[in-house]
Parts: sequence; C-alpha cells; structure tokens
Amino acid sequence: MILRCSALLMLLMLLPVSAQAVVFRASIDESVWEMETSRFFCRLSQAVPAFGRAVFEHEAGERLRFELRPTQKYQLDGEARLIARASPWQPGVAPVNLGRVEISAESGGFSLGSELANAMLVALHKGMTPTFASDEWFDTNEPVEVGISAANFQSAYDDYLGCLTTLLPVNYRQVARTAVLFPSAAWRLSDATRERLGLIALYVKTDDSVKSIYVDGHSDNYGRRLLNRDLSKKRAEEVTRYLVSQGIPEDMITTRYHGERYPVVPNTSAENRARNRRVAIRLERE
Repeated sequence: MILRCSALLMLLMLLPVSAQAVVFRASIDESVWEMETSRFFCRLSQAVPAFGRAVFEHEAGERLRFELRPTQKYQLDGEARLIARASPWQPGVAPVNLGRVEISAESGGFSLGSELANAMLVALHKGMTPTFASDEWFDTNEPVEVGISAANFQSAYDDYLGCLTTLLPVNYRQVARTAVLFPSAAWRLSDATRERLGLIALYVKTDDSVKSIYVDGHSDNYGRRLLNRDLSKKRAEEVTRYLVSQGIPEDMITTRYHGERYPVVPNTSAENRARNRRVAIRLERE
C-alpha cells in the first residue's frame, strides 16, 4: 500500500501542469538566449516574460551556477520542484524529476549549485523545458510554474561551450591574497610555488584593473634577528624576480621584507613556524 501511494505521488508530481496553474515561460518566438563572454566568466541567460531572468554563470576558477532572478519578490515561497518537462514539439516525451530547491526568502528566486545547474543544461540540450513548480503564487492557493524554454538554445549553448575553453583558471578572489611558504633557512622557490606564482602572473596580465602588487617577505623567529631579516628579504626578492620573469612589469611591484616582526601565528611550534616562513602577495585594483 505504501509503495502504491509513493508511486501515485510521484506520478502526480510529474503530470503536466494543470489548467489552473499560473505559467511563466517564453514562447518559441519569445525565447531569446543571450550570451556574455570574457576570460573571467561565461554567462548564458534567458528572459522569462512577466517573471524575471534565468541565468547560467560559470566564473573562472569556479563551478557552474544557476540563478532564477524574479523582478518581483514573494512570487514564490518555501520550496519548489524542479522538473524537466517535454517542450511543445516533443509529444509523448515523459517528464523527469530533477529534485527540489529552496526558494530564497531574500530574493524570492533560486541559486543552484553545479549538479542541478548541469542537469538543467542537459535537459535543455535534449530540447526539454526545465520547470520550477510551486504550490502557491504570491501566497495564494494557485499553483505556479516557471519554465526555461529550450527554443533557440543550441546555438547559444555552442557559444557557451566555446567560452569555457577561454576561461582563466583562477578568479580575482583566488589570487588577490596569496601566501607561499618556505622551508627553514630556504629562499628558493619550489615547483608548487612557481606554479602558483604563474597563475597570479597570468591573471594580472589579463585583468587591466589590477594596478599594483605588494610582495612582503617574512621569517619565523628561529635564529638571529638580523639573519631572519636578510632571509625574508631574499624570499621576497626571489618571488618578485619570478613574477617579472613571467611578464609582470617591475614597476607594478612593491617589494618589502619584515623578518620575524609580523607572525601570522605564535612561533610556539614547528607547525606554526612553518606558517610564518612565508611571502605574502597582495594584488590591488584601481
């Protein structure tokens, strides 16, 4: 009996939208996909007439996200079902349940992670209509559905895939504040440090808004103070030399060294001292 009820509930959930539901979805003629491309993000979006905008965004260094942005708050509330429904030109194609999503109390929309966002792209690629179904519209008893039309999708999707191949491997947040660590008494760069500095250099050469770089060398408190100061100087200068070798103009970089004066943690253990043997790289925009 329980299994029958569960099966019936699933069937009801996937049935086509009822005649009483309020439906927001672009018609075939209204369905326009807009593509914005750069080295920093790929953004694929569609206006949902009288409701808002559906946005797929893949930022450099991050995973794909989807947002449903209503022009009016409080149209949706609580939770919604995400269903891939057959488009008008797909008679006989069964709907697919993709999951449930929480509606943002602040915006009245959704912000979905990569798993559901990619599932929606797959559905659109198959010609289906990802649809958010909620039981209440504006706190009424009327059900509502918001559909993302697959009409005219494929060409924009091809552009989106092309954009992904040009994205930088990192974004500003990921490189704006970086610390690279050094073994005790060492100042030479490890392969991992060179790789990290290479990413920073690549980003800076691409983002014209980055105007200056601050390189600050530090040491732990092991040994004599003057020797530690000299060691922090060598570390900072080594980082600066490598950034310049990767195409960063030397006049963009301010190189400083501080010895053991500014530990990030107390030098009370080997683990803490390892964290203090560092060079901090800070990017500043205009």
